[in-house]
Amino acid sequence: MVKKKKKLRKIKGFAIQFLPYSEIRDLNSTERIKKILTIIFGQNILILQGKLKPDEETRLIEDTMAMIGHVKNFSGIELAVISGNGNNQSYFTKMKQGIANALAGGDLGAITIIGPATIVKEIKRNPKKIELMLN
Repeated sequence: MVKKKKKLRKIKGFAIQFLPYSEIRDLNSTERIKKILTIIFGQNILILQGKLKPDEETRLIEDTMAMIGHVKNFSGIELAVISGNGNNQSYFTKMKQGIANALAGGDLGAITIIGPATIVKEIKRNPKKIELMLN
């Protein structure tokens, strides 16, 4: 009896990692970006509590664009920020949230999703759901 060898496919995996804002709150912009890139290069989809400052988000995108073609198997990132809907809130509630965000050092009512473009094809945002399209 001859046994056939099964051809094993190597499946590339990924993980989804949650990063609380408290872990990057005390880091400077360069250290924040470095920490985020380390997670992304590990083939992880990052869910970050809060959001980056606009200049940090811009720098993250610029840095990853510069790495395309220079880092093996890296084709960029997909990034989306989802914020809570504050349209139906009273002025007092918005003011309380503003003070809380100022004390925390960032907008904790938001979530940022960042993933390597080799895994994340597209992130679609709708008012009631998030669709993460994978490659």
